[in-house]
Amino acid sequence: MIRKLIVTALVLLAPALSHGQAANYPNKPIRIIVPFTAGSGADSSSRAYGEILSKLFGQPVIVENRPGASGILAMQAVKNAPADGYTILTATNSPMTVNPVVMKNLPYDSLKDFRPVIGVSKGPVAFIVKADSPYKTMKDLIDAARKEGKGLAVGNYSAGYELIGAWLGNLTGLPIIPVTYKGGDPMMIDVIGGQLTTAATDFGGAAPRLRENRLRALAISADVRDPAFPDIPTMKESGFPEFESWVWTSFFVRADTPDDITQKLYEGFKRAMATPEGRAYQASLPSKLMDLGPADMRAFISAELERFRGIAKAAGIQPK
Repeated sequence: MIRKLIVTALVLLAPALSHGQAANYPNKPIRIIVPFTAGSGADSSSRAYGEILSKLFGQPVIVENRPGASGILAMQAVKNAPADGYTILTATNSPMTVNPVVMKNLPYDSLKDFRPVIGVSKGPVAFIVKADSPYKTMKDLIDAARKEGKGLAVGNYSAGYELIGAWLGNLTGLPIIPVTYKGGDPMMIDVIGGQLTTAATDFGGAAPRLRENRLRALAISADVRDPAFPDIPTMKESGFPEFESWVWTSFFVRADTPDDITQKLYEGFKRAMATPEGRAYQASLPSKLMDLGPADMRAFISAELERFRGIAKAAGIQPK
């Protein structure tokens, strides 16, 4: 009887304890774990919004890069961390909606193990070459690869970009040789240096080097040209009418993180994105603001999983 009373008391007390935790949250540093190295759009968004969030919350927000295994290392790190809102995941389409399509036996479930906090932004993929490359268009690149007859090496730094390269190979009949990096920065450095002819990358991550005239984008996977880069054609304009794809970034916590803490994080990030600093950062990127709350972002991810299954089918890719 006493044991039953204790259990009942603990059950009744749990919501109050949870609320108390949320009321005091945050009272220590927050970590944002990024699955890629510096130089990616996910990394820059984490640092930009993390800095603003730190000021709003009055606690340090520390960004940790955990590259490797197509984002799996970072996903596991957050999955294994306490569900207290102090460990946040910055995830993109690659670990969340591409890995489940192209990889078997993943050690996580995108929908069961994580809950979205807020969708941040989405932008297209860019096929890049060095600024003084002889290739000015996708046709130039493809024709040269066909003439050489050796296949086309395409850089990537996650399964999502590798899938984009495979899709290109399926549409052109070219053998695609994936060259995988741990992050966008080292990949772009190799393109600039001529060690890699072309790469598929986040347009936002490439934008600074495009403006510095260190890289050239042959095409982007958006439905229309970007107003900030009106000279860069879309893949649709480049002869691939069905080639539309987006890279998105969102913040997540563990699935069993209390609702009120998740809500507090959502409100914090939403405020950070609405500050003058947040708006200025977003305006500097060739991407669209998403601003999707937890429920809407979850629905978006479910739809994205189906979309990437369609892309994988079109590219002839089976999970492995």
